[in-house]
Amino acid sequence: MKERNKLILMVAVFLAAFYIPMSHPRVQTAILEAFFMLQDYAQNHVLACLIPAFFIAGAIAVFVSQSAVMRYFGSGANKILSYSVASVSGSVLAVCSCTVLPLFAGIYTRGAGIGPAIAFLYSGPAINVLAIILTARVLGPELGLARAVGAIVFSIVIGLLMHFIFLKEEKAKQEAGFYLPEEDGDKRSPWQYLLYFGVMVLILVFAAWGKPSQPVGFFNFIYNIHWYLTAIMLIALAVILKMWFNKDEINTWVASTWGFAKQILPLLLAGVLVAGFLTGRPGLDAGILPDQYVSSWVGGNSLQANFLASVVGSLMYFATLTEVPILQGLLGSGMGKGPALALLLSGPALSLPNMIIIRSVLGNKKTAVYISLVVVMSTISGMIYGSFAG
Repeated sequence: MKERNKLILMVAVFLAAFYIPMSHPRVQTAILEAFFMLQDYAQNHVLACLIPAFFIAGAIAVFVSQSAVMRYFGSGANKILSYSVASVSGSVLAVCSCTVLPLFAGIYTRGAGIGPAIAFLYSGPAINVLAIILTARVLGPELGLARAVGAIVFSIVIGLLMHFIFLKEEKAKQEAGFYLPEEDGDKRSPWQYLLYFGVMVLILVFAAWGKPSQPVGFFNFIYNIHWYLTAIMLIALAVILKMWFNKDEINTWVASTWGFAKQILPLLLAGVLVAGFLTGRPGLDAGILPDQYVSSWVGGNSLQANFLASVVGSLMYFATLTEVPILQGLLGSGMGKGPALALLLSGPALSLPNMIIIRSVLGNKKTAVYISLVVVMSTISGMIYGSFAG
């Protein structure tokens, strides 16, 4: 950290300690909420979501060749193939905006083009089949359909815009990619790698399987046995590692996983603390920003209401599926349907912790452009939907 940044951080901490009215009940509650949210995240997301995601990212970094990434997701890859795969990834990975980060970092650092990587980053938490079904059931089929279509379109459009905005850098990466030698000598076949990664993805999916709102049906059946399914997949993974990988390869994989954890987890947990202080745990009016203010700001279908919904959604942290009951309460308090869609399109894909990590991977400029595109497109989509939905 540069000395100037250290000074700025020290001054910010001093001013906060000097001026924040610690004796005020709202401030005390918000501080407690920050740690409650951190605890909730540690209990419900680190083991079930983040750790499997870190291992997948580590495996991508070690076992997926850079030439393969460049071929399918690089700046010179077939756009239809790369964007199609990236834009529907969320239908397979039911992850939140933070859990997708190690996976995004893994493919981007291996040479994926900025467009497909961003499409994957957005679609991972946004195109969640469980969340879309719950949205349609609780908030209405129109809003569920609008969310599904909007999320798929967003991932492709935002990815393409990022590609063209940073086209010069992408061309340089593409030219460098042309000279990457084809890696050979691997004793494993493509189907073995496919099974290896597929089992890890299933571990992530089953471990993170959320409890559905209705106690009947297929999703509830899977929820009742999801830990058994996770255990079966873990045993399958152990067998695969024993049969097809040697000790040195496994140690390298674990070291790569630990590298991603060291890079991402501290910033992520710090971001969760800040988000908890600002907004409190999902569904509770306990953060420093009262829910009544937020709902009063996003009533109707004005430009201001949709923009504020997009900004608030992009800052808040939403664990998978939690955005639906939150919006149900906000809609009941007078929130407009347009701003509701704007929040649904910006909220699951962005959060304050998410932004911090994206910046560490992409840098300031690319991160600012990505956040701006999500907020602007969410605002416009909300206004269009609100004008039809009434």
